[in-house]
Amino acid sequence: MGDRLSKLIQRFTTYISVPWRSVLSAEERAVFVVYHKEDELKLRARVCEFEIAATQHGHRWQLLDITNGFAQWMGEQDYKEAYFDDPELLLANYEFFAEELAQRLRAEIDPTLGSNDIVAILGTGTLFGFASVSDLIKTLSPAVKGKLLVFFPGEYHDNNFSLLDAKDGWGYHATAICHHNE
Repeated sequence: MGDRLSKLIQRFTTYISVPWRSVLSAEERAVFVVYHKEDELKLRARVCEFEIAATQHGHRWQLLDITNGFAQWMGEQDYKEAYFDDPELLLANYEFFAEELAQRLRAEIDPTLGSNDIVAILGTGTLFGFASVSDLIKTLSPAVKGKLLVFFPGEYHDNNFSLLDAKDGWGYHATAICHHNE
């Protein structure tokens, strides 16, 4: 049980076992669980362990999986055939995808969840090249009363998050839970 994901689950468990500060901005309530992109399938198989840890410490849990978000959005587009014929036509529409994804997720958040509960987002790696994770979190975090937990395949160094180890990351006011010490 000394693997990276076991350490990550243990760090998450330790983090949620401590009472949460009640006066935090929406962005400060975001928590990024940062893991190696190579561990994506293993993490998905163990997401239930994060949920179990959360519920054992008195936090209700809602998981929103955005893995198929782009495919679902694309399937609803009137001009999808034209986009497949000429994908560059789609570039100008990525912003619409990001806005509609954020709206859909806000509508899916369980309104009975409170300030002691967790809304978790899985599948952020699928946004790479289509939408900004940081913009999604900034838009979504005010709709979450408790913690917004973001499963994040990438790196975190010096308060800088990089999705899928991309060179251009961003700084964010979120808490980072990583498998290694920062």
